[in-house]
Amino acid sequence: MPNGQIQRHTHFRIRLHPGNRTGYCTRFCRTGVPCRGSRPDRSEIAPSSWRGWSQHSGLGDLSTGGGAEDVLNQLGQVGEVDVLVNNAGIFSVEDFFELADDEWERYYQTNVMSLVRLCRALMPGMLERNRGSIINVSSEAAIKPLPQMIHYSMTKTAMLSISRGLAELTKGTAVRVNSLLPGPTWTGGVESYFEGLAEQEGRPLEEILSGYFQEHEPTSLIQRFAQVNEVADAAVFLAKNGAVNGSSLRVEGGIIRAI
Repeated sequence: MPNGQIQRHTHFRIRLHPGNRTGYCTRFCRTGVPCRGSRPDRSEIAPSSWRGWSQHSGLGDLSTGGGAEDVLNQLGQVGEVDVLVNNAGIFSVEDFFELADDEWERYYQTNVMSLVRLCRALMPGMLERNRGSIINVSSEAAIKPLPQMIHYSMTKTAMLSISRGLAELTKGTAVRVNSLLPGPTWTGGVESYFEGLAEQEGRPLEEILSGYFQEHEPTSLIQRFAQVNEVADAAVFLAKNGAVNGSSLRVEGGIIRAI
């Protein structure tokens, strides 16, 4: 079940979702501005970790309209949102010819409509206040669809289209909408991904990992997984730079062969 997090900054407030949430939170805190942090999987965080500020969590299933409304109601009790990071999402290795309609729908509702629901609710306030930043976390798969994850890749491409369209609605304001495209990143969910890939290919997990970049990502220029903090640093850049709007920032190690 996707969970919601609220981070507050003295200059902007951040709404975060699962995935690389800890990395995003840490990097925003380390920009030198005190912030309020939260993690839905913990009821309490040591004050030293978050510079002594209080924490707030909003729990809900963003893959449904009712669940998103619950999260928004909880968020409304905390304050305005000036920075929204849409990072809710699911992924798995699936056989395109075996994947049923309801799974396609589940991916679309979770990865795409969660973004739509929060942007639709929170972006008008940003436009009214004439400040705000929305960062939609897509993937390099949006541009280079993965044959073993076509259902996932489709949702990430949709996110790019929505993001650019929303950016057009900000013309002449100080509100910005950008996309972030991480490549393979070493997170908690990576292990599950590789377990599925090993099962699909009928090979030991260790063998898959040792030759992954040579076999599956030969165009990667760094030939390694990105670290969470590297992706989070890019999110901080998008949140703080007022001249960047309507862009798609790649943090994928050069996998995509394009200028």
